Amino acid sequence: MIQRVTAPTLFPPPTYSHASVVEAGTKLAFLAGSVPLDADGNLVGEGDPVRQAEQVIANLEEQLRAVGSDLGHVLSSDVYVVSSETAVLSAVWEVVEASELSAGPHSSTLLGVACLGYTGQLVEITATAVVPQEGTQS
Repeated sequence: MIQRVTAPTLFPPPTYSHASVVEAGTKLAFLAGSVPLDADGNLVGEGDPVRQAEQVIANLEEQLRAVGSDLGHVLSSDVYVVSSETAVLSAVWEVVEASELSAGPHSSTLLGVACLGYTGQLVEITATAVVPQEGTQS
């Protein structure tokens, strides 16, 4: 069974859910790309990849919370940055490392890309996480 979840505290996505949870012994959540939009759908940090990365991490936390998980239970992530400059990618990666997302440690890929889905968007992160059973730690 697949449970599709849209975090009620985030801007509703147009044609996808924030996460999909599949139960197969261990519950996993497959999260849609977290984007730098506020709850009203406004771009946060226009022109500033570091500020956008901070918003993306905050939104990712909300997506995880909506499915009963958190940054510490992320198994893998893909970090997309609109840039071909390693300094810009590194600055975004520093935000990722400073967050609890790096506590795993989990598998991650950092990618420089040509563009992302929203006008002015510079950062997006997708993730897969374990949804822990109540009262358990991993």
